[in-house]
Amino acid sequence: MEVAYRVRLTAVLDIVRFLLRQGLSFRGHDESSSSKNKGNFLELLYWYGARVDKIAKTLKANAPGNNQMTAPKIQKDLVHSCAEKVRSLIIEDIGDRIFSLMVDEARDISVTEQMAIVLRYVDSRGQVIERFLCVEHVTDTSSHTLKEAIDNLFAKYGLSLSRLRGQGYDGASNMRGEFNGLKSLILKDNPYARYVHCFAHQLQLVVVGLAKKMPIINDFFSYVIKIVNLVGASCKRKDALRQSQHESIVTRIEKGVISTSRGCNQETSLARPGDTRWGSHYYTILRLQMMWPAVMDVVGNVHDDGTNHEQQGVALGLIDRMERFEFVFILFLIKKVLGITNGLSQALQEKNQNIVNALDMVEGVKFKLQSLRDDGRDELLANVSKFCVENDIEMPNNMEERLLVRGRPRREKQTTTYLHYYRVEVFYSVLDMIMQDMNTHFSESTIELLSYISCLDPKQSFSRFDAVILVRIAELYPEDFSELDRMALVDQLEIYPLVYRLIELALVLPISTTSVERVFSAMNIIKTDLRNKMEDDFLTDSLPGLDQISGSATVVGNIAECISRQFKIAAKCSGGTFRDTFHNHFAAFGKPPRDASR
Repeated sequence: MEVAYRVRLTAVLDIVRFLLRQGLSFRGHDESSSSKNKGNFLELLYWYGARVDKIAKTLKANAPGNNQMTAPKIQKDLVHSCAEKVRSLIIEDIGDRIFSLMVDEARDISVTEQMAIVLRYVDSRGQVIERFLCVEHVTDTSSHTLKEAIDNLFAKYGLSLSRLRGQGYDGASNMRGEFNGLKSLILKDNPYARYVHCFAHQLQLVVVGLAKKMPIINDFFSYVIKIVNLVGASCKRKDALRQSQHESIVTRIEKGVISTSRGCNQETSLARPGDTRWGSHYYTILRLQMMWPAVMDVVGNVHDDGTNHEQQGVALGLIDRMERFEFVFILFLIKKVLGITNGLSQALQEKNQNIVNALDMVEGVKFKLQSLRDDGRDELLANVSKFCVENDIEMPNNMEERLLVRGRPRREKQTTTYLHYYRVEVFYSVLDMIMQDMNTHFSESTIELLSYISCLDPKQSFSRFDAVILVRIAELYPEDFSELDRMALVDQLEIYPLVYRLIELALVLPISTTSVERVFSAMNIIKTDLRNKMEDDFLTDSLPGLDQISGSATVVGNIAECISRQFKIAAKCSGGTFRDTFHNHFAAFGKPPRDASR
């Protein structure tokens, strides 16, 4: 009895761990004995038993009716125990160290507002760790509601708000508002919890602002979306696009225009750009340029052979727009701008980025944009002209010719030269606006603290080291550096404890909230249309088991092993009832099962 119970309990826990790690559902639509598919939990458990005789002897008829260990409540209690053990080890690892808080909110598939919380700290080995703590359901996304939820969470897990040294959110007003935002509410309780606006989100705002503030760019993207929608409206058009692209590639290979090698010239298709990730616009534009002849063929076929007059009219308008020099010029310009910013966007979303690297990359992008403005116009115009010649697109005969400026009232109609229009009103205007927004969102006043911290960069033998600035950092954190420490810091900067304290403060500040956003990606894996009624507690308990969240795969594995060992050690039936034994097993995890009789 005792041995069988231990084997059955261990097997059930193994199944729970596997399903948590893979983000799979537990229950099935029909779990009756006659069902051919009882759901992942039962099917995997019985599959396990069919291959291991030791386990098979403890399941189904070989187990007492009240000790099957397969009831839904038992499953949820095991999941909750695993999740609580994960959280307790995270809190234990943080200990009395300083840490930062990263928060974001989003709606799940059931249109329920969820707030994801990630903690960032430096562990005992000096490594920067970001750990997902939980997803908390909130009734609304007002700053006061979010602050109350955070206070309750801190109290629940024994986290001290006084040890908070950094906040990282997106740019929503309820998060970063100067008076009533979540940032401000936390700063009222702890003035040393410095707020850093997510660098990746700031860059996103720069690109979005470009499209919103400049009508000509907004108009361009609207036509790009129309092209993608028309070409991808049916499987027939997608097949025609691929076939046309294939024929174009074969022709260019035969002419020696392009070479062949492994991984080159693969089939692709146009993808609709995302509304929130403007990096997707870059790849849409790249594919549109690469597949231009094939796209023109498909749009032309819609116009020539379509039976729907409305679609024929749309196709005619797109052909007219795509055959304009202006459209191609903006296509190449936006491709160049997004190409520069997209690299920074991708880099800022990496987990191992630090403040110094982020600052250097931002400055690098500013420099590239300025270089493009100063020296890149002629090269861009040459590439546009070459593309127009290759695709039979009409070009201005003379850039000094005059043209009528569109988009102005009739009484204000003006003429200008092609050269002035494309150089000043398009090229310079786009680059000036994006550089202005870059300076606004990444201003010196906003990143003053971050620039101070760059003095700790070890590159080039600490070439940025500046004792005066390091003392200034210490003055910003009087809770961590007493007046005596600050006085001694000038003369004793080589004393390891004080320097390490400065480094820890530098490392704990977040520069990107992508770890929080990955939580929502994982949440969408777990809570789907088929599981849209999933309980909030079960949802948040299921998330820590996913490898995708905050890089916690190793930690989860170690915790699972720890849980397994504790179960094996605790599973000793000493003559007591099953209810008593089961309660004793869960005592180590802080919560007994709600219904041990099942």
